Amino acid sequence: MQTLSAPAGGTPSVIETQVALRDAIEQLAAGDGPVAIDAERASGFRYSARAYLIQLFRRGGGLHLIDPIALRGAAEVEELDALLSGIESVIHASSQDLECLREFGINPKILFDTELGARIAGCERVGLASLCENLLEIQIAKEHSAVDWSHRPLKPEWLDYAALDVAVLLDLRDKVEALLLENGKLDWAKEEFAASLQNTAPKVRKDPWRRTSGMHQIKSRFELAIIRELWIARDSIASEIDLAPGRLLSDAVIVDLAKHKPSNYEDFLALPIMKEKIRNDVQRSYLKRWWTLLSDAYEMDQSHWPEMRARGDSIPPPRVWRDKFPIAYIHLAHARLLLTEKSLALNIPLENLISPELVRKVLFNEGKEKIVTYGEDSIRGVSNALAKLGARKWQIEIASDAIARARAEREAPAAPAPEE
Repeated sequence: MQTLSAPAGGTPSVIETQVALRDAIEQLAAGDGPVAIDAERASGFRYSARAYLIQLFRRGGGLHLIDPIALRGAAEVEELDALLSGIESVIHASSQDLECLREFGINPKILFDTELGARIAGCERVGLASLCENLLEIQIAKEHSAVDWSHRPLKPEWLDYAALDVAVLLDLRDKVEALLLENGKLDWAKEEFAASLQNTAPKVRKDPWRRTSGMHQIKSRFELAIIRELWIARDSIASEIDLAPGRLLSDAVIVDLAKHKPSNYEDFLALPIMKEKIRNDVQRSYLKRWWTLLSDAYEMDQSHWPEMRARGDSIPPPRVWRDKFPIAYIHLAHARLLLTEKSLALNIPLENLISPELVRKVLFNEGKEKIVTYGEDSIRGVSNALAKLGARKWQIEIASDAIARARAEREAPAAPAPEE
């Protein structure tokens, strides 16, 4: 098996000027076939999700590395977008890159997602390195995947890594497409690719502070109030200074403060976790701010404390269905078993066959528990419900019958339902 650390033709210089970008556009226009696209963000280092490097490769059109920070707002970006809009864009795990590409001004219109395609094709491991090994018989280095791409200048070994990611992508796309054709799944994959392009806005979560790591340790509304106030302030400051929130104040510190509730500033500073986690000058500069917020939370009226469980239009977690919604729980257990059987038979991960969230919404039916007789009307009802929730045609055709059968069950299955 061949090991690659850089593209065969070498790694080009980073494009930082409008003249160089215009030249790259001309080269890409002269090429043939799809364009491989990748983007590098500074996840874990910066608050923003913007791209700090964009890589493009087209057969006959060359490999190009673009600095989107230096070229933000350049007129040539519109020309590049116009060119790419009529060409298939090959992206690995597009859900991670589409937002930052659009933020720069690149808005793909035709997509082939090698990661998503490989999932539907039935590949066991769908990371780029794993697919290259299994389908192309080459090994590519991935040790620079978590570096700080906002760093300037970018290091040569980082650029080799980034260039290689797109250099192999078109060959990988052809292999994945061949697998999809062989298994009769190409049309399914195309529906998924089109749906990925329609997801133009990131999902806004209600009460995102509730996803603080370590929330299982919190036992009271008072402690929740502390976490909420610290989390919201941290998020605001992190956004202002473009720093990853965890690098400003970690979730572990927020949870520990809520649990221990130090009574004065000296005790606050003396907590072991403060000495362990507060290490750099940026973190130390906000210590007084955190203490003030913590003190204000102590004085907050109980009427402003959040509830232990978020209220809203979301359905309750399945773990509470057994006691509060027993019929829906029975239906969900049967649906999981039936859909898992289909997932195994088709060699498609269950979450790609049909979103578990959609299944839960159909079966929960706003808490109106009802046993529905299995038949054409029931299948049609499930199909319509899935369509309204955004399921794709191929998913509806496969999953509707299983869900309709589950809705007709009156007793829990003999075999335990698989966990999600």
